[in-house]
Amino acid sequence: MNQDFIHTYVSVDCVVFGFDHDNRLNILLVHRSIDDVPADKQRKLPGSLIFSNEDVDDAAHRVLHELTGIKKMVLKQFKCFADPLRASNQSDIKWMGTEYMHNIDRIITVAYLSLCKIDQKINSTKYETVDWHPIDQVPALPFDHNKIINESLTEIRRWIETDFSIIFELLPKKFTIRQLYQLYSSLSEKRIDIKNFHKKISSFSYIIPLEEIETNVSHRAARYYRFDAKIYKKNNTRLIK
Repeated sequence: MNQDFIHTYVSVDCVVFGFDHDNRLNILLVHRSIDDVPADKQRKLPGSLIFSNEDVDDAAHRVLHELTGIKKMVLKQFKCFADPLRASNQSDIKWMGTEYMHNIDRIITVAYLSLCKIDQKINSTKYETVDWHPIDQVPALPFDHNKIINESLTEIRRWIETDFSIIFELLPKKFTIRQLYQLYSSLSEKRIDIKNFHKKISSFSYIIPLEEIETNVSHRAARYYRFDAKIYKKNNTRLIK
């Protein structure tokens, strides 16, 4: 009989993207509590072990609801992380023992990415502290959470190439072309001329110009637009070819 079987548990971890008023891409991080570890070193991705009667997708939805208080969010499973050493740090082992009180030899996580309008109220039922962090200012995180974040960026870039309508999940209901341009540029890492981008956007029937323009801005006030999902579904065109 093979004696190499160990106590292996399955978890979900969620990378939640948001786009802030300074036109920066952000992710949500939560705080864990470990004695003798400074508070600024206790941030992590939101996650959980799955329950015995729970599908992994259901677990991810539960984690997001506990995190944000929002019942319906765009969610995409993108990779399993199963390195035997991903939970070998002593601080991580100590936290798992306190959090779950199980004899966990190894933990495998199924990673998800999700999209949230940053102006939505975050009403967490599980975490005392939930913070948005600019993607380029994410600190060193426990386990392999930095790796998960990096790979989620690769995944979301693939996603917008096949269905760019998901980008509007990050924008306010009314937005400027510059906001759309800056978000698309930061996600895709493509260098696009903004004039050509504006011209391309103007040709899409599902990006609707509004009568309203910006107010109280130091630059020339820009027109607001909205995205019409019904028109998009009838006429699906890639944003930038």
